Amino acid sequence: MARWEFKLPDIGEGVTEGEVVAWLIKAGDVVKEDQPMVEVMTDKATVTITAPKGGTVVETRGKVGEIVKVHGVMVVFELDGAAVATGNGGTNGHKKDDGPAATAVGDIKESLPGMGARPSASSASAAVASASAGASAGYFNDKPLATPATRKLARDLNVDLRQVPPSGPQGRVTRTDVESFRSTPSAGPGAARAPAAPIAIAPPAAPVHIARGPLEERIPFAGVRRKIAQKMAQSKHTAAHFTFVEECDVTELKALRANLKAPAEAAGVKLSFLPFIVKATVAALKKHPWLNTALDESTNEIVFRKYFNIGIATATEAGLIVPVVKDADRKSVLEIAKDIDRLAADARAGKVKLEDLTGSTFTITSLGAQGGLFATPIINFPEVAILGVHQMKQKPVVRDGQIVVGDVMLLSLSFDHRIVDGHVGAAFAYEIIAYLEQPGLLWLEMA
Repeated sequence: MARWEFKLPDIGEGVTEGEVVAWLIKAGDVVKEDQPMVEVMTDKATVTITAPKGGTVVETRGKVGEIVKVHGVMVVFELDGAAVATGNGGTNGHKKDDGPAATAVGDIKESLPGMGARPSASSASAAVASASAGASAGYFNDKPLATPATRKLARDLNVDLRQVPPSGPQGRVTRTDVESFRSTPSAGPGAARAPAAPIAIAPPAAPVHIARGPLEERIPFAGVRRKIAQKMAQSKHTAAHFTFVEECDVTELKALRANLKAPAEAAGVKLSFLPFIVKATVAALKKHPWLNTALDESTNEIVFRKYFNIGIATATEAGLIVPVVKDADRKSVLEIAKDIDRLAADARAGKVKLEDLTGSTFTITSLGAQGGLFATPIINFPEVAILGVHQMKQKPVVRDGQIVVGDVMLLSLSFDHRIVDGHVGAAFAYEIIAYLEQPGLLWLEMA
């Protein structure tokens, strides 16, 4: 028997480290070749690492939430003689052979609300070029490229990573950049403050136990849930949120959907209200282009997007993620319905592709029957608005001077007040409502 050390493989695209999200094996397990062993999250994707060969697990290294370097030892195996002969990293007197490389499969769970594609080579080069200006020139990059460990260091030092000029390859902010920024007196407000102490939750003064066990349980705040928290905090602390709420009488829309359900099912499509809401939103965005913009704070430019990619917030066991219906303006209601079903199924199964999680220009979030009266949704940053769709209820409405029972739901829209003025947001909301209350207008204006 010989021991062999499995090392975190090079996942590619400049990734140098990853955060341990979940262990799928433990010491003592007998692992087969290609068996999933561990989920690792990089700053680009969460991947599942499989075993390059079989053996018995002696030790796993790296707790959930810890950062592991590429080529760092993660698992120690015990191999039998046959496995050793096929090539491994053991020291049995033969020339060292690392054997078959481990594989990393599944680009799942990467994008969370507001996460866009990583900077292009041109934008990265521009970021590196601007580093010479330093903090004194007011450097600011809304989407800094950095590893999880560098981001953690910036949080620990209370440094705003967006203000740190990068020096790494492709415009990546390094640990040295953060430390230099922190020690430079002119580096900005983040450099003048002492590191903020993390908030700690103290346990009870005396451990309390009941028949079922302890009253508290602790799990690592890591992986997708921590990524969601970072994106939500970034949006809430950057965009100047304001929310507009209004009723929408969707009686006609409900009747239209009822008439189209059977033909849709015959085409293999489960028709919900959401595809109609997507079409209404796109039609309103075309009339109010300011709502389909983003603020590029690195260049102080407002970017008008001439394409319409609608993010659909989806609840999964891992957390809330936002798959994207691409080119929604060019698709029919049935095509949008198919996309939504496919994306939601992939997201909940943890199989959604990275390309389906990036590039949204506007986001819709709906809790369906659990939608409640209304809420104040957080903008999917760096977008400038988000639409919240809430529970449909039967309520008294006035039509032609008569009180009748109608199907009513509330829409709540949050806007970034830095870009969207109140009257613009209200006009956009009423445009969506007009299309939902009279869905025939969508066909009237269809190209």
